[in-house]
Amino acid sequence: MESTHVVLGAESAVAPGDDALSWFALTVQHKHEKVVARNLDQAGVESFVPLYRTRRMWSDRVKELELPLFPTYVFSRFEWRERVSVLRIPGVRGIVGFGRQGTPIPEVEINTLKQMVASGVPIHPWPYLKVGNWVLIVRGPLQGLEGILVRHKDAWRVVVSVHLLQRSVAAEVDRLWLAPSAPTKPRLEGFKMKPSSLRASA
Repeated sequence: MESTHVVLGAESAVAPGDDALSWFALTVQHKHEKVVARNLDQAGVESFVPLYRTRRMWSDRVKELELPLFPTYVFSRFEWRERVSVLRIPGVRGIVGFGRQGTPIPEVEINTLKQMVASGVPIHPWPYLKVGNWVLIVRGPLQGLEGILVRHKDAWRVVVSVHLLQRSVAAEVDRLWLAPSAPTKPRLEGFKMKPSSLRASA
């Protein structure tokens, strides 16, 4: 799902908790996710670009690549009152939110993504899911993670989502690692409108 970009003056956008350190999704130019993350880090702003490994067939060889799980997005953690400085960092196009309000991403969703990336378990993008059979991973490198169980090509996968972006990620797991669960994570199921990207006006 593509975000709708709304051009707003940086001072006109509002969000709860101006002095709270929160995670936001930044929109960036395609294939510039790593560059923007470096620019943020150099400016002293925390960033996170979750990557996955995939193989691509070229004419003469197979090449292994590291690609963003969420193309055109970079996650960044900052106080909302610092948004003007963040929007001025080279490569940042906007901050994802609803209407005239920036929307923080629940930290549990960011921590889940970090755990998946660090686990070494095969992960990859997945069509957005928010309903299904919930499971808890009770052993293995993803122990403690909750998600929706799916089966694809004789393999079991647990799917987790960043609901603000309406995008999901799947991790391949052993069926013996799983136990039934009820969802406990905060989600944005009530939103029916598309997120916007707040940008500083020229």
